[in-house]
Amino acid sequence: MTYRAPVDDIMFALKTAAGLDDLVASGTVTVDEDTLRAVIDEAGKFATAVLDPLNWSGDRTGARLVDGKVETPPGWKEAYQAFAEGGWASLAADESLGGQGLPEVVSMATSEIWNSANMGFGLCPLLTQGAIDAIKAHGSDELKATYLPNMASGRWTGTMNLTEPHAGSDLGHLRAKAVPQADGTYRITGTKIFITYGDHELTENIIHLVLARLPDAPPGTRGISLFVVPKVMVNKDGTLGARNDVICAGLEHKLGIHASPTCVMKYGESGEGAVGYLVGEENRGLNVMFIMMNAARLAVGVQGVAIAERATQRAIAFAQERKQGRGPTAKAGEMSPIIQHADIRRNLMTMKAMTQASRAICLVTAAELDKAHAAKDANARKAALDRAALLTPVAKAFSTDIGVEVASIGVQVHGGMGFIEETGAAQHYRDARILPIYEGTNGIQAIDLLTRKLPLEGGKVVEVYIAELAQTAEAVRASNRPEFGLMGERLTDAVSALAEASRWMGGALQKNPEAAMAGAQPYLRLFGLAAGGIYLARGALAVVRDSGTSGKTGGIDPRIALARFFAENHAVAAMSLKDTITTGGDSTLLLEPEALAG
Repeated sequence: MTYRAPVDDIMFALKTAAGLDDLVASGTVTVDEDTLRAVIDEAGKFATAVLDPLNWSGDRTGARLVDGKVETPPGWKEAYQAFAEGGWASLAADESLGGQGLPEVVSMATSEIWNSANMGFGLCPLLTQGAIDAIKAHGSDELKATYLPNMASGRWTGTMNLTEPHAGSDLGHLRAKAVPQADGTYRITGTKIFITYGDHELTENIIHLVLARLPDAPPGTRGISLFVVPKVMVNKDGTLGARNDVICAGLEHKLGIHASPTCVMKYGESGEGAVGYLVGEENRGLNVMFIMMNAARLAVGVQGVAIAERATQRAIAFAQERKQGRGPTAKAGEMSPIIQHADIRRNLMTMKAMTQASRAICLVTAAELDKAHAAKDANARKAALDRAALLTPVAKAFSTDIGVEVASIGVQVHGGMGFIEETGAAQHYRDARILPIYEGTNGIQAIDLLTRKLPLEGGKVVEVYIAELAQTAEAVRASNRPEFGLMGERLTDAVSALAEASRWMGGALQKNPEAAMAGAQPYLRLFGLAAGGIYLARGALAVVRDSGTSGKTGGIDPRIALARFFAENHAVAAMSLKDTITTGGDSTLLLEPEALAG
């Protein structure tokens, strides 16, 4: 089935969860609602016409390393050229760089569309904007002038080089070296793995951001510096010169995202080392890289939404066509479309509700970044940055977990045909499985939420946020709308559970940090359920407010139905998660590592 961008659902989430009207009124979002819708609609048309037809063939063919050069699947280069020429690569880049300067909410909305239609393709532009942000924030004027305009236009792409064969998430053990030279450059040597689009033929140059150590660097993460290392050297006049000493030494053979080249990159294999240029200060590279990593984490959360949306569309289309068994309205001897069966309907409702809840969380996070960018007042800027920091690990981890879960349900809806590659359901599941792993595993996101974000401003940031969630839950309760069912009660319980778990975690971090760590992942899940449920409920309240009724003549509005379903079927897990967090830590740690291994 052909992908169709969920323009109405994205716009609804922007208005009801992210507060689009207020963003436009305040000047935070510099385009009006009609223009924003037009941009998203055009993105959907491009994705349907250009990217979606390449998804299946790209997965079958995959990227290949031929004579030391990476070849992307047939049609990829032409699609990327059309993507860049259409202005899509420059959507979020500053106007001063030749970009369009559109806000983060627009960038994330279109990013969902690219990755829904073709995640293997969508990965290519994903990291480039983060690389632009890092160079813009800490690069020298010369670096900015040399690299940013071509990266912003999509003429060049960017990568992020962190991981090494012996060191995954533990960046303190990186061994790549950077030796300073008399001319102010550095010579980079070492090997990096898992580098997305580390080499390809789509663009004439690739700008690598590489973490490495100086010879006299202190140990651990305090001794890491960040360098720009171009694939092709750039002459003083901006033309391209000789190849730098950086090569792709191999491609990883992966469970999914086959079309996206995941490269083993070697620096300095042929001589003195690859030429690199320092970004920011020596031994402060990780601080700079976090700009790129945080941007990537939100973008990966959006990938989770994207895969969930695509898997949901495919499952619904299959369930409407596939006939099996006799539904409640079928005549004797007739088989019914499986969408008529209650179990299938539960599965599809779960897929739709979880997708829309995670979409709302991601767009709210993007809106906070836009508020921070637009804020004139330092206090307002800090408040928005703190809120974005709080929500980023939730957006990344909750949404990518949902991507895997929804894709798995999609396979189940297809039944035996879901296990057969030709239906396409299996590809979504395979592609989704990387999302909870890269750009910081979801376990790391949970620890980040617990140890860095929960204590922000002495806990005030999370307290204020939870209080806002509670206000919505109370508004749902006070509405007394019969079509809301038990939504208000269930969401009140979920938010109360989040508040209690947050207080307990705050104390446990001081008194029993190991038990707190044991509950980090359940805490993040609880956070996502409470936040997602509230955002869907705000949509339900908006439907009633705007229509004066349930919003649909002769039946309940689907947006109200999904919000109620989420609250009554999924947010109810919040109370048990709270119990797991507050009482389950000791039992999690009962067995010592030796006993587990034995």
